[in-house]
Amino acid sequence: MKDFDGQVAVVTGGARGIGAEIARRLARGGATVVVADVLDTTDIVAEISGAGGAAEGRELNVTDTAAAAETIAAIHEAHGSLDILVNNAGITRDQLLVRMKPEDWDLVLSINLDGVFNVTQPAAKLMMRAKRGRIVNVASVVGLMGNAGQANYAASKAGLIGFTKSLARELGPRNVTVNAVAPGYIQTPMTDKLTDDQREALMKNIAIPRLGTPDDVAEAVAFLAGPAASYITGVVLNISGGLYI
Repeated sequence: MKDFDGQVAVVTGGARGIGAEIARRLARGGATVVVADVLDTTDIVAEISGAGGAAEGRELNVTDTAAAAETIAAIHEAHGSLDILVNNAGITRDQLLVRMKPEDWDLVLSINLDGVFNVTQPAAKLMMRAKRGRIVNVASVVGLMGNAGQANYAASKAGLIGFTKSLARELGPRNVTVNAVAPGYIQTPMTDKLTDDQREALMKNIAIPRLGTPDDVAEAVAFLAGPAASYITGVVLNISGGLYI
């Protein structure tokens, strides 16, 4: 039996990148995966379905409080449960603080932090009622260590870590665990743009001298969402290859 047979998982920001890999991994484990994103989810849903998994797409802008609540309610009504929530949706708008536009500060916080609140609140109510559930938040090593030019992103991810720890205490008595993963530098289209010199300099600061892969993150999320982590809550799993120790 697969770890997630009969379970329904929602992955925000799951149309591509790390979110898509998380969706693939949960589907391989037997979950029915709902990919919620502002981007087109057709490709990832077709890929999962073509591989024998169960998936569907839902258009969702996590900054829309009403839409988030309606989407979570609709998923629960359609499937009869909501067992796993992975809050992955997020963006960057990098700039030194003294040059940062207020709208770029607001946008990053509204998606990376407010968006998590918007989706998690209605989902948590359902999980509390069912007395079971797994919530995994995708934070960042930047939220633990900071990074020049990313004050907005670091603040959002540090806030997400505090949110995770607080919610773990609130939901634990109802058998709902809340954990976070904190990826470091992961091989994505964003890191593909690094020059050879930038990549070489980066490797000097990573104990395991390679970039992480989306699968590294997805496996950690699957662990925290699975039965082996039933007594783990409020944890931030650092997936940075030793960038931050």
